[in-house]
Amino acid sequence: MLQIPLWKRVLIWGVCALGFLFAFPNAFYTRVEGHNDAVAAIEAAAGAATPEQQAARAAWPDWMPSSLVNLGLDLRGGAHLLAEVQLEDVYAARMEALWPEARTALNAERGTFGGIVRQPSAPGELRIRIADPAGVARAAEIVRGLSRPILTLTGMGANDLDVRVDGQDIVATLSEEERRATDDRTLQQSLEIIRRRVDEAGTREPTIQRQGEDRVLIQVPGIGSAAELKELIGQTARLTFHPVNGRSVTETAPVSSAGELVVPSIDERGVWYVLASTPVVGGEDLVDAQPSFDQNGRPAVSFRFNPSGARKFGDYTAQNIGNPFAIVLDDEVISAPVIQDHIPGGSGIITGTFTVESSTQLAILLRAGALPARLDFLEERTIGPELGADSIEAGRIAAIVAMVAVVVFMIASYGLFGVFATVALSINVLLIFGALSAIGATLTLPGIAGIVLTIGMAVDANVLVFERIREEMKSARGPARAIELGYEKAMSAIVDANITPFITAAILYAVGSGPVRGFAITLGIGILTSVFTAFFITRLIVVTWFEWKRPKTLVV
Repeated sequence: MLQIPLWKRVLIWGVCALGFLFAFPNAFYTRVEGHNDAVAAIEAAAGAATPEQQAARAAWPDWMPSSLVNLGLDLRGGAHLLAEVQLEDVYAARMEALWPEARTALNAERGTFGGIVRQPSAPGELRIRIADPAGVARAAEIVRGLSRPILTLTGMGANDLDVRVDGQDIVATLSEEERRATDDRTLQQSLEIIRRRVDEAGTREPTIQRQGEDRVLIQVPGIGSAAELKELIGQTARLTFHPVNGRSVTETAPVSSAGELVVPSIDERGVWYVLASTPVVGGEDLVDAQPSFDQNGRPAVSFRFNPSGARKFGDYTAQNIGNPFAIVLDDEVISAPVIQDHIPGGSGIITGTFTVESSTQLAILLRAGALPARLDFLEERTIGPELGADSIEAGRIAAIVAMVAVVVFMIASYGLFGVFATVALSINVLLIFGALSAIGATLTLPGIAGIVLTIGMAVDANVLVFERIREEMKSARGPARAIELGYEKAMSAIVDANITPFITAAILYAVGSGPVRGFAITLGIGILTSVFTAFFITRLIVVTWFEWKRPKTLVV
């Protein structure tokens, strides 16, 4: 019999009401967005709020859902960057870190092969000259002993260092297996740090993903320009503390010896510092950085090390009272104070020619962590909000045209039953936006295309059902039985017609990125809501009408 239990009717309309409830905030996008930003800011400030934040929070009820469909870069405007990670920097840093360890190990057997001297070498290579040629083989064996096994796809067995003998020189480089593992770690670390920096700046739904072997794609909606985004993420923000070996005032950089760095002063033109290449403590030991003010009320940045960094920093300051040390940020000395006393707490303050904005920016960069390697920007685009508004308007017009065309076709073809399908189609669109809001999905221009495509596909299931009801009416069955059989016999065809595009959407989501994923999400959700509305909502509307009218025949 053509019956739907009461509990099922309540459940169906409950799902529709829930979808409408989640979709409703999008009708007041600016107000709800301001409410969400104010809530986040108040929570970050431990409950403290400005009058503007209180007003923004009160603009939308707290008991109402406040999830929105996030607008993508092409709809909201923002910045697009394609950056190349300079992996050679990481190789060079690894060799710099290897030198103190190799020097200590070789000095332990200095009598076997005489003196050792580090030679100039290519980036990513450590070259050590042995004074006694007879001891070269033993020295190479010692350096090989510093290598460590790495885990590869074929299991343990490969080492991280390749060591060879070149005359009286021992040359160490990273092995191919270690380079591949290092590349992967560096890209993953770069992605994570970029994501932290972008999140710290309060932007919404950024797209940050790896492209190819050494590139990173960054798309941030809502940011002012590509230049602003580059300023936020382009610095490596590597903070290190070095012993000062010398200071000179010249137009060109002075010559340094092995184991030393020549770094310019950030504030004093023509001033160069000669530093020990091995830092006392680095930014990897930094656990917090906050904008603050120095004793003279000028903007500064306070910092704090972890226990390991605090111990190294404290030991160094205790042993070098009266000596200068340099605070180096991205290969520039920002300060070179003289150690006046032991600093045991592992915290301090960085002063310089900061503004409030620059000290806040530096604190964000330091707190997010140092990029493991330099980024070279290969492509940059700024998409203005006006273009995004034009895209939204074009998508809205396309959706309206598609909806009107489908409504006209359905009513012209199926009369009253076409009206039922039109009502279900409207509910279907609300359910799509409700689902997108609930999961926090990002809507892009291809995503709008997915919605428009869904509108066209949504009536396919209704067409199959209505055509089947027509066939059943020709078999001289009653209206109730014809409706029941129409839905039963059309079910397999509806499932077959929707399972293939749903699998396609799942594959696009799995292997695609950016706008392709946006299209896949809206298409997949649209297919699910279309099947739901055809099987349950349209059927419930038809059954309710039939129970009310009790027609003797059907005009479908």
